[in-house]
Amino acid sequence: MVSFILRRILVSVLVLIAASFVMYTLTAYSAHPLDDLLSSSALNKEKLIQARIQALQLDVPPPLRWFLWLGGAAKCLIPLANACNLGKTISNANVTDILPMAMQSTIQLVTGALVLAVVLGLALGIITALRQYSGLDNAVTFTSFFLYSLPSFLIAVLLKEFIAIGFNNFLVSPTIPMGIVIAIGIVLGLVVQSVVGGDMRRRLVVGGVTTVLSVTVLYAISLTGWLLKPGLGPVFILLLSVGIAVGATALIAGLRNRRALITGMITVVVALGSYFTLQGLFDMASVGTLVILAIVAVLVGLLVGYLMGGYDRGQSMRVGAITAALSGGLVLLDRFMQSWPTYVSEVNGRPIATVGYQTPNLGGDVWVSGIDSFTHFALPTLALLLISFASYTRYARAGMLEVMGQDYVRTARAKGLPERTVVVRHAFRNMLIPITTLLAFDVGALLGGAIITESIFGIPGMGQLFFAGLGRGDLNPVMGYFIVIAAMAILFNFLADLAYAALDPRVRVR
Repeated sequence: MVSFILRRILVSVLVLIAASFVMYTLTAYSAHPLDDLLSSSALNKEKLIQARIQALQLDVPPPLRWFLWLGGAAKCLIPLANACNLGKTISNANVTDILPMAMQSTIQLVTGALVLAVVLGLALGIITALRQYSGLDNAVTFTSFFLYSLPSFLIAVLLKEFIAIGFNNFLVSPTIPMGIVIAIGIVLGLVVQSVVGGDMRRRLVVGGVTTVLSVTVLYAISLTGWLLKPGLGPVFILLLSVGIAVGATALIAGLRNRRALITGMITVVVALGSYFTLQGLFDMASVGTLVILAIVAVLVGLLVGYLMGGYDRGQSMRVGAITAALSGGLVLLDRFMQSWPTYVSEVNGRPIATVGYQTPNLGGDVWVSGIDSFTHFALPTLALLLISFASYTRYARAGMLEVMGQDYVRTARAKGLPERTVVVRHAFRNMLIPITTLLAFDVGALLGGAIITESIFGIPGMGQLFFAGLGRGDLNPVMGYFIVIAAMAILFNFLADLAYAALDPRVRVR
């Protein structure tokens, strides 16, 4: 393992150095960084030109200038020396100062899109594979290919028009017409009954109950004006948390495992108690406080599972951790909802933003600022999600269908194992192997920034940094972008190689 890691590091460094030379040389010859000054009519034009030549070392040929840049970039590897030097921009700003801000915006944008794309893609891929050639399978396949084929700028424009502007106008009088309520309820009923499956009677019962519940909830939301003053409250948190506990138990351990189910229910009681006891702390909470509370919640779930687990503590601990994390998330969501009216009044009743990454001069606590970040990143995140989750859905479906036909899956069924055990323990793990490769490439690509999406929504991320630098011949920001993306691509491909050994016992990393 150690020799493998050392060889990969050595090869990666050599590849990075060679690629940086090619990138530096091509970018340096692609545009001239003095074009704006040469066409300027300023009286001190010559002084400005000489100052830029000196600051950017433009009197040195690009291949030789690359060695100077490489020497400064190599200092970034020295820990705690604070000697990193990636050069200056045309506007005389240090690249090391602007790069972290661009990375922060891009990470905020792509993290949510990547996580949701993986989770939704895997879930829909597995469900459609288990319901092969059903109505749900055909609908998901059509939707995936349709969204994947749409250009990103068109999706962004449509989201601005129908989600942002439409929803902001809707909030003036948030009343949902009864026809739309019934239509949404019927669609949800059809989707849920297709996912659950079974005989015709079971499908009709599930679809009917889902339709009635959906229509009732949507009508109550419209009647009470819930969208203006939203909240979950202890009753809904309890009901949703119980559903989470039952779902996590059914998925991980099976409902026959009473210890795991009891673990989930005890965790729900703890989460409900935290709803009442933490309200005072929430009023003066910070981001660090919320992170600590999240860690504590997961640890409490693990502890409850360990104490109640019996002979198979692993299953109970996983059920407890998942239930604690999601139930705690509901408690935090309710607290964010309590600050929604304050935020809406601060932005003059137009909460869904179409440009930028934050509202200028917005005051407020961590809850208001959190809602502000959400409303600014919701649309660009959704735009990236709609494009990227299709590939995960197709890979997951194809991988699950292939795995379900293998001999070891048939052997597991022949031994009489429940279908949940066959899918979750035997098929799911091996289905993840091709997804690991796709994920490794996607992380590097998404961290590079979505240039079109960032441009349309006015987000100053990595994509914008690269695009602006390349357009005006600003070499050092382009190379700063390159070094981050190349390093991330190499790192996550290395992690993918290690993940293969964890997922497939036939693979050995040596």
